[in-house]
Amino acid sequence: MNADRRDARAIEVIDAHHHCWDLSQGNYPWLQQAYLGEQFFLGGYEQLRRNYLPDDYRADTEGYRIVGTVHIEAERARTEQVEETHWLHQLQQRSGLPTVFVPHASFTQPDLIEVLSAHTAFAQVRGIRSKPVTASAPGLSVRGQAGSMQDPAWLEGLAQLENFGLSWDLRVPFWHLEEAAEVARQFPGIPIILNHTGLPLDRSPAGLAVWRKGMQALADAPNVYVKLSELGLRGGYWDPVSNRQVLREALAIFGSDRAVFASNLPVCRLSASFQSIVAAVLEALCDFDQQAIDNVFAHNARRFYRM
Repeated sequence: MNADRRDARAIEVIDAHHHCWDLSQGNYPWLQQAYLGEQFFLGGYEQLRRNYLPDDYRADTEGYRIVGTVHIEAERARTEQVEETHWLHQLQQRSGLPTVFVPHASFTQPDLIEVLSAHTAFAQVRGIRSKPVTASAPGLSVRGQAGSMQDPAWLEGLAQLENFGLSWDLRVPFWHLEEAAEVARQFPGIPIILNHTGLPLDRSPAGLAVWRKGMQALADAPNVYVKLSELGLRGGYWDPVSNRQVLREALAIFGSDRAVFASNLPVCRLSASFQSIVAAVLEALCDFDQQAIDNVFAHNARRFYRM
């Protein structure tokens, strides 16, 4: 391994998934009025209930060559979707970060076209994150319910992304990955990027088997990429052994041309530092060449998000 590959701080990084918020400038129900506590997928998150701004991000990533970032909508009140984008625009003008934005829009809201038009009035907008209705646990089904990935109204809304030249940030738990692959095949013209390594929250052999099957189904759709991000488990647990397995399998399934590094700051801090996440992804790439490393840490995100 050459010197550049050993030194994580020498690698050019585009962080393809992070959040910012100012609790005095917007309403974030999950951080303010409706604290989820242990119902949150990672468990309690009291430490996140404060402002997180570009200076905080720079402190968390100090010493790394961050050449760009992608801000993903931060669950701001759904009545303030466009306001979040406007605030991010102002934040970028003042601080230089984030570089590009992925705001929120519900695919079933009656004013979807107006909201997408308002978002895309900002030159930094690249895609939309919109979470479908999902089951609360494996073995349960919401198939066909309003807002699910089989709902005709939801699918009609998703189709609008292609008309606006937008990508879709897909975020579902691992037991919905095969259903998401069905959707991806229906919309080959929409670039799709899977958040958080497909959320393999159950690291048992049975749980990983379901995750693996879903990941393979998604990878069969050439318009789908994967973010190597958020490997934390409930209770702030960081499992280096199973994380290594998950990262290596995700890379084997999607290849180094469709895998993207992302931190999920500040949420990731519940289980790991930015340094730990970079090191884990770099270690998973130990058998890949320098071009593959550069692709995962920067070039793929630059291509997907048109940066």
